Amino acid sequence: MPKILVVDDEPDLELLLRQKFRRRIRSGEFELVFAQNGVEALDQLGHHGDVDVVLSDINMPEMDGLTLLAQLGELDRDLRAVMVTAYGDMKNIRTAMNRGAFDFVTKPIDFGDLETTIAKTLEHLAVMRAALRDRDALVALRQELGVAARMQESILPTNYPSDPRYELHAWMTPAREVGGDFYDFFRLEEDHMAIVMADVSGKGVPAAFFMMVSRTLLKGTAIGEADPSVCLEEVNQLLINENEESMFVTLFYTKFNPANGQATFANAGHNLPFLIKASGEVEVEQIVADPGLVLGIMSGVDFPRGSITLEPGDAVFFYTDGVTEAMNEDGVELGEKELAEVLSECRGSSAEDINRHVIRAVQEHAGEADQSDDITCLTLRYLGT
Repeated sequence: MPKILVVDDEPDLELLLRQKFRRRIRSGEFELVFAQNGVEALDQLGHHGDVDVVLSDINMPEMDGLTLLAQLGELDRDLRAVMVTAYGDMKNIRTAMNRGAFDFVTKPIDFGDLETTIAKTLEHLAVMRAALRDRDALVALRQELGVAARMQESILPTNYPSDPRYELHAWMTPAREVGGDFYDFFRLEEDHMAIVMADVSGKGVPAAFFMMVSRTLLKGTAIGEADPSVCLEEVNQLLINENEESMFVTLFYTKFNPANGQATFANAGHNLPFLIKASGEVEVEQIVADPGLVLGIMSGVDFPRGSITLEPGDAVFFYTDGVTEAMNEDGVELGEKELAEVLSECRGSSAEDINRHVIRAVQEHAGEADQSDDITCLTLRYLGT
């Protein structure tokens, strides 16, 4: 059962929260623990080693919330902090976020907003813990290629959204039993859709291991961070902390709004997607993104944000370099120019047909040559509202 420590010196707040969440407390959805200041909060944390979320006011006697937040950062505890402060107190909010707060709510407390924030925080924490469990599970199965291949296949989404406003379809063919490429898509708040295309350095089980960790960390971070560039900054730091084998991943992360066709993105050293206009013209230049550095190597790296607005009928083709670097028996690569020509033949095609057309072209180009790299692609086609 998730446990939430509420830290506030207002005597009526405990009664209000117990009354507001009484059904969820009775049903065992979570447990509330209370403290009146930062000193009492640290004492409660000593008695309750399983606290998941600290919900703390900023202005309190003896030890305020910002000081408590700094103390939490020194504890070896897997928990998240949500701060409570007066509406418009941006200075303290910025300080709290810089000190590691996951989120904040303002006073007077909107209990609907508080409930949503708690749910989002617990979901983020659960996903991040799942990432660590995935990592430990794969370490134990490093030599079991068959099991690892089935695990990798099972975590990549294959149930595409059924939405009249857009189409999604993905394709992946690993070069070995397991590979380092991955794609992902999942829903975000406000009906947005996250789309990920990535390529981990190396091949085989080590790449698959790093792929699973990278994918889960990104998904967990995206739940709590709306800005794609900030999301990649946080994932980069998390990967550096867990990257004993000095691996890295290139990744293109897109946040898509089907209500208006806007796609906001950030790039970590990955191939730029192709934009296929409804007219059939392929315009790589319109998807302008700073190349950025790869994830997992260097801390303090910025990943500038960019955006485009799709028109009805437009499609975006995401891919890894296994597509353009596919070689034939003479060692000649397919190349971006040839890929653009292939895509120009896809006017009016569905997302699935675009992918199949490209894969077929790659196979025809390669002929009898061995596949040297993972081949992965994903197409987003905007149909309009």
